[in-house]
Amino acid sequence: MGLISPLVVIVIVVAVAASSLRVLREYQRGVVFQLGRFWKVKGPGLVVLIPGIQQMVRIELRTVVLDVPSQDVISRDNVSVKVNAVVYFRVVDPQKAVIEVENFLMATSQLAQTTLRSVLGKHDLDEMLSQREKLNIDIQQTLDAQTLSWGIKVSNVEIKHVDINETMIRAIARQAEAERERRAKVIHAEGEMQAAQKLYEAAQILAQQPQALQLRYLETLTVIAADKNSTIIFPLPIDVISPLMKLVERKLAPATQPQE
Repeated sequence: MGLISPLVVIVIVVAVAASSLRVLREYQRGVVFQLGRFWKVKGPGLVVLIPGIQQMVRIELRTVVLDVPSQDVISRDNVSVKVNAVVYFRVVDPQKAVIEVENFLMATSQLAQTTLRSVLGKHDLDEMLSQREKLNIDIQQTLDAQTLSWGIKVSNVEIKHVDINETMIRAIARQAEAERERRAKVIHAEGEMQAAQKLYEAAQILAQQPQALQLRYLETLTVIAADKNSTIIFPLPIDVISPLMKLVERKLAPATQPQE
């Protein structure tokens, strides 16, 4: 009986010692409570607790990747879409993460869902599709401002998908086609205006130098003669044929006078 008692004592001491020792990794911290009150944050490394008096809650400091499920969002222009996102956050204050909120992971997830709907609901569909970077920053800043009191730092938010129904997809395709046609017409009109401006400038230059007009006329005839045409029409300036027409009129005038 005397031999059993020391063994029992040794077993009890070893069990108590084992229950009082904790090993925390580099990315872990321990929030220690003493008789129900917060005592201190300990770790990493070996942590010794007083059994029955002190309790510890483990908190990881690594970045958590939170997948936000698809949310039904009605945009500012009354278009219904489904949007999902990814939130990256980490614990920066273990004390607040344990004391200020019951389950910081669940709380951050629910807050991310409501924030996603509220922020995107303030923007049009075109902004959701073309300005994702700006929307990501808006959602991240809104989340970060609210999770700061929980000891949570939201580092990044990325919108993954914006799902649109088939009717809206066809409407967007028609809108894009109309926009392309509008741009083509504008470019064509600008080209016509530039061409007209250049022709106007060329006409002014030719009007100042009649010799240049004659040279341009001869150059045009050379280009026409180079082609294999069966018929060639030579345009003659009116100042060239006017003297010939007057000479013909003078010769025909005596013959056409009425006899007395």
